[in-house]
Amino acid sequence: MGLAKTEIFTDRQNQIAIFAKAFGHPARVAILQHLFKIESCFCGDLVNEIGLAQPTISQHLKELKYLGLIKGTVEGTSVCYCIDRENWAAMKGVMGDFLDQDLPENEECC
Repeated sequence: MGLAKTEIFTDRQNQIAIFAKAFGHPARVAILQHLFKIESCFCGDLVNEIGLAQPTISQHLKELKYLGLIKGTVEGTSVCYCIDRENWAAMKGVMGDFLDQDLPENEECC
């Protein structure tokens, strides 16, 4: 299998790809939506909220944490998760700039 060769792309391009990965699976989108809906840290059972197996939820939480969009703290025997506000704001800026690109109105293509 070949290398991803991410080093040939700009930091901004790599950052956009990393953030976009967070939305690459509906389970991660559902987890993020739930964390926003409760407006606080969530220490409960996301299995009941999302409807997937615990190992699957754990993998998606791990990915969201790796991407920096959520953070988790250990409280006793459970981990509480919440949106990382600083990284979320940074992601919105980067993705907003990227998604706000438009073609000129007078340009014809294909």
